[in-house]
Amino acid sequence: MNFLEILYFLVPVAIAYAAPLILTAIGGVFSERSGVVNIGLEGLMVVGAFIGVYFNLTFADTFGAGTPWMALLAAMVVAGVFSLLHAVASVTFRADQVVSGVAINLLAVAICLFLVKKIYGKGQTDFVQERFLRDGIPFLEKIPFFGPMFFQNVYWTSVLAIGIAILSWVVLYYTPFGLRLRAVGEHPMAADTMGINVSRMRYIAVMISGGLAGIGGAIYSQSISQDFGHSTINGQGFMALAAMIFGKWHPLGAMGAALFFGIAQALSIVGSSIPYIKEIPSVFLLILPYVLTILALAGFIGKANAPKASGVPYIKGKR
Repeated sequence: MNFLEILYFLVPVAIAYAAPLILTAIGGVFSERSGVVNIGLEGLMVVGAFIGVYFNLTFADTFGAGTPWMALLAAMVVAGVFSLLHAVASVTFRADQVVSGVAINLLAVAICLFLVKKIYGKGQTDFVQERFLRDGIPFLEKIPFFGPMFFQNVYWTSVLAIGIAILSWVVLYYTPFGLRLRAVGEHPMAADTMGINVSRMRYIAVMISGGLAGIGGAIYSQSISQDFGHSTINGQGFMALAAMIFGKWHPLGAMGAALFFGIAQALSIVGSSIPYIKEIPSVFLLILPYVLTILALAGFIGKANAPKASGVPYIKGKR
């Protein structure tokens, strides 16, 4: 296998693993840009993963091949509603946002595993009946060099993730809504003075965060794990959080960081089929994504400037 064949083999897998991270990291960008730290991305992904698999198994006969896409919508709605718990605690009751996020993580895993046990009578669900399949993108897959690397054997969910990243960049930096959202995260008092409802913007941002994390979890459970259990979302949410910080709270930066982590995950899965890399003990490849997460945070967290009001509850009228 030459270098070009390795790229053709590795890149599509890396993009597939990066897609859930991209969506979840961008969800974190929306939340933190509004001033609400969302440590609960892991739990929101768990909710999305469970709802995605449950919907798939329940309605596969009804929606057929469209079931995975309908499951994404269901996961987005349920995770968005679930994220309201974090919004209520952080925005309305001004609780510590880190503690609230950790509580969301613990609560999500407990509820989902309880429901799995009650519904399926065992510790994990059955495998999904309809799953996302790889396909080629017409015309683009014929492009020399880049076609086989980026546009052949790709999941349409990867295209969705990259499309949402670009759309989020446009929304945050080129629309009035994005300007208001960023103002609330940087100078909430000034935004309030200009007539912007700080609490409402933060609620909306947290729900967007929950919805995108839910989609990310549902993509992971329907295209990678293909079922749901206690270890389905095993640190993916924290990896997405690291990608958000690594990407400096910017949608395109978060996407780039998520692709970086996606490559690390792809190597841990398919590295045994790649020359030279297969000589590395498998345990090192398995821990590679998590080691890179720690190194990225250790190396960049001090150099990246978070929104000024991130993690600070807003009290109207207080200076």
